[in-house]
Amino acid sequence: MAQSNLWFTELQNENLSIGLRIEKTIHSERTEFQQLDVYQTAQYGNLLVLDGCVMTTDKDEFVYHEMLAHVPLHTHPNPKSVLVVGGGDGGIIREVIKHPSVERAVLAEIDGRVIEASKTYFPQIAAGLSDPRVDVQVGDGIRYVEEHPGEFDVILIDSTDPVGPAGGLGLHRSGRACGGLVQQVVL
Repeated sequence: MAQSNLWFTELQNENLSIGLRIEKTIHSERTEFQQLDVYQTAQYGNLLVLDGCVMTTDKDEFVYHEMLAHVPLHTHPNPKSVLVVGGGDGGIIREVIKHPSVERAVLAEIDGRVIEASKTYFPQIAAGLSDPRVDVQVGDGIRYVEEHPGEFDVILIDSTDPVGPAGGLGLHRSGRACGGLVQQVVL
């Protein structure tokens, strides 16, 4: 079989880009909030791209998801209630519920299509979304934080780059919305 000459390239800045050889486009749609694409790559399995930015791949997702979830949860003495803002692929939730003390994990994701695409094309990443301790809320994560003060031991923000629908998740606003509402906030 001939090797594809199609590449996905994400520009990091004027001097750096990251490229992955694409075997085929699996899914592409414009959601209410962003462009959502899923590609099959030659090296990293499936690739999730939102508005041209790499979100996750099958083969290296654990690096990000494990670090973002386990480090803060291991520093909390007894995390029982955890909120994940963003993270519609489900990887952070999957890692959060590995902690035996966690009784409740809420995912607040603005784009329900990211959740559905992840369940379809990244089932191993999204596997935790069906756990009975998980409550999936499709809506504005910032608003969710503001409307549920004091409910969470830990809030994790798993966001795209702070542009588009994630623009409001910048450090200043999220820190203000979360400050005093939880013991730990990890951005």
